[in-house]
Amino acid sequence: MSGFGALTADYDGFIVDLWGVVHDGVTLYPGVLDCLERLRAAGKAVVFLSNAPRRTKGIAAVLAGMGVGGTHYAGIMSSGEAVFLGLRDRGGEFAGLGRRLYHLGPERDRDVFDTLAYDEAAAPGDADFILNTGPDDALGEQDGAVYRPVLEAGLRAGLPMVCANPDLEVVRDGRRIICAGALAEMYKAGGGVVIQRGKPDAAIYAPTLAMLGTARHRTLAVGDSLRTDIAGAKAAGIDSCWVLSGIHALRPEAAPDEAAAFGVAPRAILPGFGW
Repeated sequence: MSGFGALTADYDGFIVDLWGVVHDGVTLYPGVLDCLERLRAAGKAVVFLSNAPRRTKGIAAVLAGMGVGGTHYAGIMSSGEAVFLGLRDRGGEFAGLGRRLYHLGPERDRDVFDTLAYDEAAAPGDADFILNTGPDDALGEQDGAVYRPVLEAGLRAGLPMVCANPDLEVVRDGRRIICAGALAEMYKAGGGVVIQRGKPDAAIYAPTLAMLGTARHRTLAVGDSLRTDIAGAKAAGIDSCWVLSGIHALRPEAAPDEAAAFGVAPRAILPGFGW
């Protein structure tokens, strides 16, 4: 399909990914603001669901800086928010974590834990668990190998890892960068235990649907990643629309076979999130 408008009659609500669908980390993609405004005019609800390793207040501020305001969406849910809630409430997998964490990630992601009753350790060996929000600014965002010393120190100490972003990589302003999920995969490959929240886990869709207020069968998820967005929608029993503006650099004619090979069947495949 060439445009999003033809899909809207069949759905009341839309779960829309951010990075790779709405923006590239720096600027909005062409046609996105127009599409959001047309959905609002049609009385359709939109909730953004992101694997960003930070809380939703900060995400809203970034969106506002790009021209996407509160009138364009009904809410935001993020993997960072889900991890914050897990660390706060300490239920399920979070119950056994200690109170000393080692933060692997940049300063901008500290809102996931900095208002909670945790002590921050200076080194993995002094911590009870690793909180992984992704590559930091000092070591950079393109080479996962530079994080091996930290990961190996955590493995030697037998620490569990909490991953606040299951994404492996994203495209920022045309450049591929690694995410927390890539470091978590390295940790698991070394035998480490990883607790993570976010797409493709179906659990993240329950609070998102509650925020959206639409029936599951009348809801469409829009995303750029087969591994997280489209597979996550499938796990949650929600129809999906795959857009090719983000992580998958594919010719449109190759996309159906790629989706089939991955074991998913999106309702539609579009070049981008435009009407």
